[in-house]
Amino acid sequence: MLVLVHTRDLRVLLLERADFPDHWQSVTGSCEPDEAPADTAARELAEETGIVAAQHGGVEDWNASNVYEIFPQWRHRYAPGTTHNTEHVFALVLDAPVPVALNPREHLRHAWLPWPEAAQRCFSWSNRDAILALPRRTPRPDNRSPDTP
Repeated sequence: MLVLVHTRDLRVLLLERADFPDHWQSVTGSCEPDEAPADTAARELAEETGIVAAQHGGVEDWNASNVYEIFPQWRHRYAPGTTHNTEHVFALVLDAPVPVALNPREHLRHAWLPWPEAAQRCFSWSNRDAILALPRRTPRPDNRSPDTP
C-alpha cells in the first residue's frame, strides 16, 4: 500500500524510515487478512502519521498498482520465498499541511516538500513515479499549469 499525502498546491508529506535512516517515503503498509485496500490505506495513514483520512474526505483510490522487488532486509515480513510485492496506490488531498504525529518505531522525521523535491528525495521508484504523476492527477486551485512547481 502506498498513500501519497499532499496539499492542493502539491506539497507532499514524506517520512524518514526508522529502520533505514536517510531514506524517505510516503505512507506504506500491508493489508491485514480480509481488509479492503482503502481501509488499509486509512489505517496505515493513522498509525504512521496520526492523520485520520475520514476527517479530510477520505483516501482516493488511484486504481493503480506497482509490482516491485522487496528489499532483502524486509523479506522476513512476508511468506517464505516471497520476493515481490504488489503495491496499491492511494492519495489523501489536504487544503494545507496538517500536524503529523509520527510513530517513532517506524519514522524518525517528516517533511512537507514541493512535489519535485519530494520525488527526488524518495528512494523507491514507485513512490517517485506516483509523486511525479501528481501534477497530472490533481487540479490546481490557482489554475497554474500542472508542470509549474
